[in-house]
Amino acid sequence: MKSLQHILLATLLLLPPATAVVSCSEQEDVEADEYANWRQRNEEYLSTVAARCQRLKSYSKDPATEGAIDDYVYYEVLEQGDGTDSPYYTDSVRISYRGRLIPTVSYPEGYVFDQTYSGTFDWRTTSTAVSKVSGYVEGFATALLYMHRGDRWRLYIPQRMGYGTTEKTGIPAYSTLVFDVALIDFSHPGHPLPTKWN
Repeated sequence: MKSLQHILLATLLLLPPATAVVSCSEQEDVEADEYANWRQRNEEYLSTVAARCQRLKSYSKDPATEGAIDDYVYYEVLEQGDGTDSPYYTDSVRISYRGRLIPTVSYPEGYVFDQTYSGTFDWRTTSTAVSKVSGYVEGFATALLYMHRGDRWRLYIPQRMGYGTTEKTGIPAYSTLVFDVALIDFSHPGHPLPTKWN
Protein backbone atom coordinates (compact mmCIF):
# COMPACT_ATOMS: atom_id res chain seq x y z
CA MET A 1 0.00 0.00 0.00
CA LYS A 2 2.84 2.33 0.87
CA SER A 3 4.52 1.74 -2.49
CA LEU A 4 1.24 2.56 -4.31
CA GLN A 5 1.03 5.84 -2.37
CA HIS A 6 4.63 6.63 -3.29
CA ILE A 7 3.90 5.93 -6.98
CA LEU A 8 0.81 8.19 -6.92
CA LEU A 9 2.69 10.95 -5.12
CA ALA A 10 5.60 10.70 -7.57
CA THR A 11 3.17 10.84 -10.50
CA LEU A 12 1.46 13.93 -9.10
CA LEU A 13 4.80 15.65 -8.57
CA LEU A 14 5.79 15.02 -12.19
CA LEU A 15 2.55 16.36 -13.72
CA PRO A 16 3.03 20.12 -13.18
CA PRO A 17 6.37 20.25 -15.03
CA ALA A 18 4.86 18.26 -17.93
CA THR A 19 1.97 20.74 -18.11
CA ALA A 20 4.41 23.64 -18.03
CA VAL A 21 6.36 22.12 -20.93
CA VAL A 22 3.15 21.82 -22.95
CA SER A 23 2.27 25.44 -22.13
CA CYS A 24 5.70 26.68 -23.21
CA SER A 25 5.50 24.61 -26.37
CA GLU A 26 2.05 26.01 -27.17
CA GLN A 27 3.35 29.54 -26.60
CA GLU A 28 6.29 28.91 -28.93
CA ASP A 29 3.88 27.59 -31.60
CA VAL A 30 1.75 30.75 -31.32
CA GLU A 31 4.87 32.95 -31.65
CA ALA A 32 6.13 30.88 -34.60
CA ASP A 33 2.72 31.21 -36.32
CA GLU A 34 2.61 34.92 -35.50
CA TYR A 35 5.61 35.54 -37.74
CA ALA A 36 5.29 32.64 -40.20
CA ASN A 37 5.98 33.72 -43.80
CA TRP A 38 6.80 37.15 -42.38
CA ARG A 39 8.63 38.51 -45.42
CA GLN A 40 5.88 37.45 -47.83
CA ARG A 41 3.11 38.77 -45.55
CA ASN A 42 4.87 42.14 -45.28
CA GLU A 43 5.29 42.36 -49.06
CA GLU A 44 1.59 41.57 -49.58
CA TYR A 45 0.59 44.12 -46.94
CA LEU A 46 2.73 46.79 -48.61
CA SER A 47 1.06 46.04 -51.97
CA THR A 48 -2.39 46.71 -50.50
CA VAL A 49 -1.15 49.91 -48.87
CA ALA A 50 0.49 51.10 -52.11
CA ALA A 51 -2.81 50.69 -53.96
CA ARG A 52 -4.71 53.05 -51.63
CA CYS A 53 -2.25 55.56 -50.15
CA GLN A 54 -0.31 58.60 -51.29
CA ARG A 55 3.40 58.10 -51.77
CA LEU A 56 6.71 59.93 -51.53
CA LYS A 57 9.82 58.75 -53.32
CA SER A 58 12.87 58.21 -51.15
CA TYR A 59 15.16 61.21 -50.91
CA SER A 60 17.99 58.88 -52.00
CA LYS A 61 16.37 58.03 -55.37
CA ASP A 62 16.16 59.94 -58.64
CA PRO A 63 12.85 61.84 -58.51
CA ALA A 64 12.56 61.94 -62.31
CA THR A 65 12.17 58.17 -62.79
CA GLU A 66 9.48 55.73 -61.71
CA GLY A 67 10.70 53.54 -58.89
CA ALA A 68 9.93 50.10 -57.51
CA ILE A 69 7.26 49.68 -54.83
CA ASP A 70 9.86 49.80 -52.07
CA ASP A 71 11.37 53.08 -53.34
CA TYR A 72 8.44 54.94 -51.78
CA VAL A 73 7.11 55.65 -48.32
CA TYR A 74 3.30 55.56 -48.28
CA TYR A 75 1.19 57.81 -46.10
CA GLU A 76 -2.26 58.91 -45.00
CA VAL A 77 -2.94 62.37 -43.57
CA LEU A 78 -4.56 62.00 -40.15
CA GLU A 79 -4.44 65.74 -39.35
CA GLN A 80 -3.25 68.63 -41.44
CA GLY A 81 -1.31 71.39 -39.74
CA ASP A 82 -1.16 75.04 -40.66
CA GLY A 83 2.59 75.17 -41.23
CA THR A 84 3.90 76.04 -44.68
CA ASP A 85 7.55 75.00 -44.60
CA SER A 86 9.19 71.62 -44.03
CA PRO A 87 12.36 70.50 -42.27
CA TYR A 88 15.64 69.97 -44.12
CA TYR A 89 17.68 66.78 -43.78
CA THR A 90 20.08 68.55 -41.38
CA ASP A 91 17.33 70.05 -39.18
CA SER A 92 16.30 68.95 -35.70
CA VAL A 93 12.68 67.92 -35.23
CA ARG A 94 10.37 67.55 -32.25
CA ILE A 95 7.94 64.75 -32.97
CA SER A 96 5.48 62.45 -31.28
CA TYR A 97 5.04 58.96 -32.67
CA ARG A 98 3.85 55.38 -32.29
CA GLY A 99 5.60 52.63 -34.27
CA ARG A 100 3.91 49.31 -35.03
CA LEU A 101 4.36 46.18 -37.08
CA ILE A 102 1.73 44.98 -39.54
CA PRO A 103 -1.43 43.41 -38.02
CA THR A 104 -1.20 39.82 -36.75
CA VAL A 105 -3.56 37.46 -34.94
CA SER A 106 -2.40 38.51 -31.46
CA TYR A 107 -2.00 42.18 -32.43
CA PRO A 108 -4.82 43.17 -34.81
CA GLU A 109 -3.62 46.81 -34.77
CA GLY A 110 0.02 45.73 -35.07
CA TYR A 111 2.54 45.12 -32.30
CA VAL A 112 3.74 48.46 -30.85
CA PHE A 113 7.54 48.38 -30.75
CA ASP A 114 8.15 52.03 -29.81
CA GLN A 115 6.10 55.09 -28.87
CA THR A 116 6.29 58.48 -27.21
CA TYR A 117 2.68 58.35 -25.99
CA SER A 118 0.19 55.70 -24.88
CA GLY A 119 -3.55 55.58 -25.34
CA THR A 120 -5.18 58.05 -27.68
CA PHE A 121 -2.97 60.75 -29.21
CA ASP A 122 -3.49 64.23 -27.73
CA TRP A 123 -1.45 67.25 -28.87
CA ARG A 124 -1.68 68.83 -25.39
CA THR A 125 -0.37 65.92 -23.36
CA THR A 126 1.81 63.83 -25.67
CA SER A 127 5.45 63.21 -24.87
CA THR A 128 7.94 64.00 -27.61
CA ALA A 129 11.30 63.00 -29.03
CA VAL A 130 13.91 65.33 -30.48
CA SER A 131 16.42 64.23 -33.11
CA LYS A 132 17.91 65.25 -36.42
CA VAL A 133 15.96 64.21 -39.52
CA SER A 134 19.16 62.48 -40.66
CA GLY A 135 19.07 60.28 -37.54
CA TYR A 136 15.96 58.36 -38.64
CA VAL A 137 15.63 55.45 -41.04
CA GLU A 138 15.33 56.43 -44.71
CA GLY A 139 11.54 56.11 -44.98
CA PHE A 140 10.87 58.08 -41.81
CA ALA A 141 13.32 60.82 -42.82
CA THR A 142 11.78 61.01 -46.30
CA ALA A 143 8.33 61.68 -44.85
CA LEU A 144 9.62 64.32 -42.42
CA LEU A 145 11.08 66.27 -45.35
CA TYR A 146 7.52 66.81 -46.65
CA MET A 147 5.62 67.34 -43.41
CA HIS A 148 4.64 70.73 -41.96
CA ARG A 149 4.24 71.81 -38.35
CA GLY A 150 0.99 70.42 -37.01
CA ASP A 151 0.79 67.55 -39.53
CA ARG A 152 0.03 64.08 -38.21
CA TRP A 153 0.50 61.28 -40.73
CA ARG A 154 0.34 57.50 -40.78
CA LEU A 155 3.45 56.21 -42.54
CA TYR A 156 3.96 52.81 -44.13
CA ILE A 157 7.69 52.26 -44.55
CA PRO A 158 8.86 49.36 -46.74
CA GLN A 159 11.43 47.12 -45.12
CA ARG A 160 14.13 48.34 -47.53
CA MET A 161 13.61 51.91 -46.24
CA GLY A 162 13.39 50.70 -42.62
CA TYR A 163 15.64 48.04 -41.09
CA GLY A 164 15.70 45.67 -44.08
CA THR A 165 17.12 42.24 -43.37
CA THR A 166 18.37 43.27 -39.93
CA GLU A 167 16.40 42.29 -36.84
CA LYS A 168 16.07 45.01 -34.18
CA THR A 169 14.64 44.70 -30.67
CA GLY A 170 10.93 43.93 -31.15
CA ILE A 171 11.22 44.23 -34.95
CA PRO A 172 11.74 41.09 -37.06
CA ALA A 173 13.76 41.33 -40.27
CA TYR A 174 11.75 42.24 -43.42
CA SER A 175 9.22 44.26 -41.44
CA THR A 176 7.09 46.99 -42.95
CA LEU A 177 7.02 49.74 -40.31
CA VAL A 178 3.77 51.57 -39.57
CA PHE A 179 4.17 54.91 -37.79
CA ASP A 180 1.69 57.51 -36.62
CA VAL A 181 3.88 60.61 -36.45
CA ALA A 182 3.09 64.20 -35.51
CA LEU A 183 5.53 66.96 -36.47
CA ILE A 184 5.39 69.44 -33.62
CA ASP A 185 8.32 71.69 -34.45
CA PHE A 186 11.69 71.84 -36.17
CA SER A 187 14.74 74.11 -36.29
CA HIS A 188 17.78 74.67 -38.47
CA PRO A 189 21.31 73.85 -37.26
CA GLY A 190 22.55 76.37 -34.70
CA HIS A 191 19.00 77.28 -33.61
CA PRO A 192 17.83 75.20 -30.63
CA LEU A 193 14.24 74.01 -30.45
CA PRO A 194 12.14 75.75 -27.79
CA THR A 195 11.74 73.64 -24.66
CA LYS A 196 8.07 74.60 -24.31
CA TRP A 197 5.90 73.66 -27.20
CA ASN A 198 2.30 73.18 -26.04
